[in-house]
Amino acid sequence: MGAFLNSRGPYERYKAMVSDIYFVDKSALLTELIPALGKPNKYFCITRPRRFGKSVMADMVGAFLGKPTDGSSLFDGLSVAKGRDGKENPDYRRHLNQYNLIYIDFSVEPKDCQSYGQYIDRIQDGINIDLIAQYPDVPFDADTAVWDALNLVFQKKGEKFVFVIDEWDAVFHLPYVSGEEQKAYLRFLRSLLKGQVYVELVYMTGVLPIAKYSSGSELNMFVEYDMATRKKFSESFGFLECEVDRLFEIYQSSVISPEITREDLRSWYDGYYTVKGTRLYNPRSVICALLDDELACYWTSSGPYDEIFYYIRNNVEAVRDDLVLMISGEGVKAKIESYAASSMELNTKDEIYSAMVVYGLLTYKEGRVYIPNRELMKQYEKLLISRDSLGYVYRLAKESEKMLEATLKGNTKTMAQILKYVHDTESPIFSYNSEIELSAVVNLVYLAARNEYRVEREDKAGEGYVDFIFYPERKGADALILELKIDSTPDEAIAQIKEKKYALRFQGKLGEKQKYTGRILAVGISYSKKTKEHVCKIEEL
Repeated sequence: MGAFLNSRGPYERYKAMVSDIYFVDKSALLTELIPALGKPNKYFCITRPRRFGKSVMADMVGAFLGKPTDGSSLFDGLSVAKGRDGKENPDYRRHLNQYNLIYIDFSVEPKDCQSYGQYIDRIQDGINIDLIAQYPDVPFDADTAVWDALNLVFQKKGEKFVFVIDEWDAVFHLPYVSGEEQKAYLRFLRSLLKGQVYVELVYMTGVLPIAKYSSGSELNMFVEYDMATRKKFSESFGFLECEVDRLFEIYQSSVISPEITREDLRSWYDGYYTVKGTRLYNPRSVICALLDDELACYWTSSGPYDEIFYYIRNNVEAVRDDLVLMISGEGVKAKIESYAASSMELNTKDEIYSAMVVYGLLTYKEGRVYIPNRELMKQYEKLLISRDSLGYVYRLAKESEKMLEATLKGNTKTMAQILKYVHDTESPIFSYNSEIELSAVVNLVYLAARNEYRVEREDKAGEGYVDFIFYPERKGADALILELKIDSTPDEAIAQIKEKKYALRFQGKLGEKQKYTGRILAVGISYSKKTKEHVCKIEEL
């Protein structure tokens, strides 16, 4: 057993995962890999956003296929062991821990690494040292090219190898690796894996698809599977609705006084989609929230998520109207093409949105991109308030603190003035041709309210769907029910709030968890296309 060859690492890490109270069985993925062992189509590259379980699944593949340990205690009770007839899957024992495993995590660097040479030598020399220890009678040394050493082992011993490669694209983010060295890295992977007789299977994961960096034939033996465009493996990463249901039941029975509701998990961490339209939750965030008994931005805090601006900085004017719509809950048309551009420069909207979908900053469904959930929404809110290069969007976001204050004080004159200021900006979105545009603008001018409220749009309430409903984070704060009207009056908006009994929403499922002691304010906002005037009215229910 070595650091790379037949390491105990994958087994031990997956063992810890299986023993966790919030473990979710995703071992069905193995049944997709087993038929490919030793076949021509044995090269898999699976790309997913950060914190979507890629490393966990890589450990699972290594723990199942690798020789170093007996994985029966881990896998006997999981879905991979079960056949369709309820009996044990005949392929299960036949392949469990039967293969030499080479496991490489490319995100790990040598101590004090300053060059690509140091970085790649750690891997080449490490594999060779492990091979020498396991095959002392095969004539090669640590300076032999690793693919030559593996070929010698195969020729002398007939031994083949399963490769599990995690974070394959980490090298492209290392500050000391040049563009030419990145190309050398692709050649390294090609020499190690492509067409080699000793390769039994390659399972490779990362954030970015190979096409992002390799426009030639270096790694064209891989079939790539992303979340946005490929069906296979689509439910193996991220948590399904039914899986979160089970985790929530465990949470409720194990926490003395649970603070999180099932709806909280949905609004904070749901919102991603498979190609088939199946909803997915961010797995790391769900588990962290349940372990901590607290809702927070766990996933976004794990990486540089102010990088949202990195993707839009080259074409701010083209995307800022879209940001207004997306922050209001609307989808924006986009053509997603797996982020295949070989250049790091992102200029067109489709390139920008494709990259953001790959990174999980947006979700994609039926030809449109959306902000997935509340966790990501908070990052977009920070972006709008902190980046003056966003122009009118930035200025209006700054006005949002005044809008909330005016609403709570019943100052309808100030509210109307702010809305007029919005309408007089340079954006064509403020033509208000429909309630969608008006809704987007109202959402923007109440942006600051999200620090104190959970803001829901088109929420089921009473006998209909309310335009906006503001659930206070503090029990004693005022709740807001906001209805919009075009070419009508705010009185009709408030009448609808009363007639449809929208206030019952504060006594429904959410009310079972949290009783509100503040006022419930009905807010009506109307806009006249003819006079270009906004009129506001507020009543306490």
